[in-house]
Amino acid sequence: MPVGDLSIASLLERCTFPPTNTVVDCAVSGGPDSLALLALAVHHGLDVTAWHVDHGLREESAAEGHRVAEAAALLGAKSRLVTVSISPGSNLESRARDARRDALPAEVLTGHTADDQAETVLLNLLRGAGLPGTAGIGDPHRRPLLRIRKEETLWVCNHLDLNPIKDPMNEDPRFTRVRVRNEVIPLLSEVFERDPVPLLTRHSDRAREAVELLNDQIKDIDPTDTRSLSKFPEPIVRLVIHRWLTNQRNGIAPEYAAVERVLEVVNHEARATDVGDGDRVERTNGQLRFSSASNPIKSG
Repeated sequence: MPVGDLSIASLLERCTFPPTNTVVDCAVSGGPDSLALLALAVHHGLDVTAWHVDHGLREESAAEGHRVAEAAALLGAKSRLVTVSISPGSNLESRARDARRDALPAEVLTGHTADDQAETVLLNLLRGAGLPGTAGIGDPHRRPLLRIRKEETLWVCNHLDLNPIKDPMNEDPRFTRVRVRNEVIPLLSEVFERDPVPLLTRHSDRAREAVELLNDQIKDIDPTDTRSLSKFPEPIVRLVIHRWLTNQRNGIAPEYAAVERVLEVVNHEARATDVGDGDRVERTNGQLRFSSASNPIKSG
């Protein structure tokens, strides 16, 4: 869509915000996507609090929190700045993500866009995350900008004189997602002579519909009781394990290889297994227990 055709009103028509006057929390890093989320939520007439989490991993992070608070005040929203402490060591990115999620309200809105959705579909497909993975980003009810493009969030910031923070990690080719965004998707566009993002987001919609139907069939199965799981066919058990791991990992779909390893634990072929990012599943007295790199072992 040409920039000249954009307006705040036209963008809001594609957003999925709750009704006007609803009290909402928005996760705001200060980048263009989260600032656009904040601005569009305010223009939609919501009662908004912007939440910014300072991980303390960069010298400028404290100043970024103040910039978010200033932007919230300019837009007429409240703000909450939260500082978390993360010790150096392995799985830093995973532990930072867990700390951020623990610090934010449970139903916080995030600024994930259609481009983020397309990237997630490709990444999950190539990670072997199966149908649930290609349904894309979890909890779509908390992602009101999934029909908005990144170029449009930048337009919102420019239009409203907001100065987004530039995170160097978003351009660092050491991260697979950055290379998918800057290399893979442009190449797909060139090869197929069309924008792949709408196609990938449409696939995520259809995959999510299928997953919701499947989840409805397995919702009453206890994913941690290996004796109960042994009564069901393995395809059903795989779905149950996949859903359980996704919930335990805060919406991050596991690779199907991890699901197969947990299936071995369920079938008493193994006692415990890694499931990625330092997370583990082990069996104790017929019960599956999950542990993450940042949290102690817990049951389902």
